[in-house]
Amino acid sequence: MLNRQPTLTHPAVTLRPATADDWPALFAAAHDPGIWEGHPAHDRWQEPVFSAFFDDGLASGGMLVAAEPATGVLIGSSRFDLGRAEAGEVEVGWTFLVRRHWGSRTNHIMKALMVGHALQNVERVIFLIGETNIRSRTAITRIGATLTDRQMTAQLSTGPVTHLYYSIDRAGFAAGPLFPLWEQRIS
Repeated sequence: MLNRQPTLTHPAVTLRPATADDWPALFAAAHDPGIWEGHPAHDRWQEPVFSAFFDDGLASGGMLVAAEPATGVLIGSSRFDLGRAEAGEVEVGWTFLVRRHWGSRTNHIMKALMVGHALQNVERVIFLIGETNIRSRTAITRIGATLTDRQMTAQLSTGPVTHLYYSIDRAGFAAGPLFPLWEQRIS
């Protein structure tokens, strides 16, 4: 059975289970409108909208916060979710990072840790990305995910949004760009 609340460590980032006590630091990290530009929930930097996102993440039982190992400073979050997953898969998503980590390997490392962890117990990891979120769609293909024929519409604070499904299976992960980062994890 997949542990959706692991602590996953790499020399560049640590992922650990989110707690209610993480609210102030995580909201401080998310309270930058620039993070959410181009995202379907472009108002998520606002406290009431982020509060709903945070509460939903905690309730999901799979929310992880990302911290810089040297300082412990929270730099974002992600989560494992089963709500839209079919048998044999888990969703990895709901990820955000502070902008000073954009263009670095941090997002790739976070995905490597989460996908590698998940594929020990499931056959496939899925990612749901807003159809108009070009930045995230581009990023997900760079880490080896492939577009599937599945999609769904979700109601966000900004209105209905079509989400596309991308996936990575065990063979794709082993042959893709995330696997070397997974091998650098600290057990």
